[in-house]
Amino acid sequence: MTTLLEDYRGGYGCLVPLSKLDVSDGKRFQDDSIWACFERLRKEDPVHYCQDSAHGPYWSITKYRDIVAVDTNHKAFSSEQGVTIVDVPGQHWTPSFIKMGPPKHAEQRNTVSPIVGPESLTKLEYLIRSRVRAILAGLPRNETFNWVDMVSIELTTQMLATLFDFPFEDRRLLTYWSDVAVTTPKAGQAIDSWEKRSTILSECLDYFTRLWKERMTAEPRLDLISLMAHSPATRRMEPSEFLGNLILLIVGGNDTTRNSITGGLLFMNQYPSELLKLIDNPQLVSSAVSEIIRYQTPIAHMRRTAAIDSIIGGKQIRKGDKVVMWYISGNRDDEVIENADTFVIDRKNVRHHLSFGFGIHRCLGRHLAELQLRVLWKEILSAELWFEVVGEPERIASNFVHGYSALPVRIAA
Repeated sequence: MTTLLEDYRGGYGCLVPLSKLDVSDGKRFQDDSIWACFERLRKEDPVHYCQDSAHGPYWSITKYRDIVAVDTNHKAFSSEQGVTIVDVPGQHWTPSFIKMGPPKHAEQRNTVSPIVGPESLTKLEYLIRSRVRAILAGLPRNETFNWVDMVSIELTTQMLATLFDFPFEDRRLLTYWSDVAVTTPKAGQAIDSWEKRSTILSECLDYFTRLWKERMTAEPRLDLISLMAHSPATRRMEPSEFLGNLILLIVGGNDTTRNSITGGLLFMNQYPSELLKLIDNPQLVSSAVSEIIRYQTPIAHMRRTAAIDSIIGGKQIRKGDKVVMWYISGNRDDEVIENADTFVIDRKNVRHHLSFGFGIHRCLGRHLAELQLRVLWKEILSAELWFEVVGEPERIASNFVHGYSALPVRIAA
């Protein structure tokens, strides 16, 4: 039996009775207090049922092996009811291939996959390098700036514009639509209703519909809109399905990379010995990138719905139950990942993480995300630019996207 002090040691939320512990509260992610909650669940109740939350009852899957078991069994645990803990009201629901099972899932996914295939990535690497160099060269000297805005968002938004062949001067619209798409409406904030969210995303749909019509009448090219417009699997999509796939591709192409770029710089400041390792041995860049992505875990969870009665971790999960795989917790499971709470860029089996998921829905753009991070860190090392974090990061209040809105930084003399 734990003492009150031992329970309290974990921080915010650990005094809540286990039956009342709700790890879906976005405030825990914003104030970075979520770690003790997940540690407690992994130790005391790794397959945990929360009866009462803002998102209804749900199961938390918090250990690495249990998450893999759910993620690789799409027949028992379906994504067709949604991939986030939030239940989107029916009139605002948008289908997409991540919310589909075979065969339609594979048909639509395969339509867009060539853009992140090996041949395309080889061509994109030169472009990424030239953009990284320009971004780094343009950063302010002798003053504090927001790394999130000037580096993380700028690099990933430029890449999104390239992937869609989207008008470059309007590229920040992609960031805006991505942020709106992952926002759960709440009174008092900028997106305060599902209607407002849908209105903004309809503007996204209108913009892309114009591009779609242009691409349909042009020769096929290697961009996401052209690929969808010319494929039998996607060219007859309903508007809601087109919007759903746009949101999936925009968010997928933005948030994983954007927040890992920010997290990586933060971690190198928090663990200066790891940065010294990287400086001394630049060959560790690929390993460092994998560790950054694990330690950040930019997508905190994925949700499934039980399609049949199942047993996970000794718990009976009933058909229709909401099942949430907390990647962010599984990536800190020290039964699978040694010294998991520490950032170690040269750890063994460094690619052994959950951040990209498993099974048929594994992240489509994972190799592009890794490529952008590798190029960025190689160019930082080559330019001998050392960045000092000079204030606390500002994190977003989301249980889905584990990310940042600001990171104050200066270039060290």
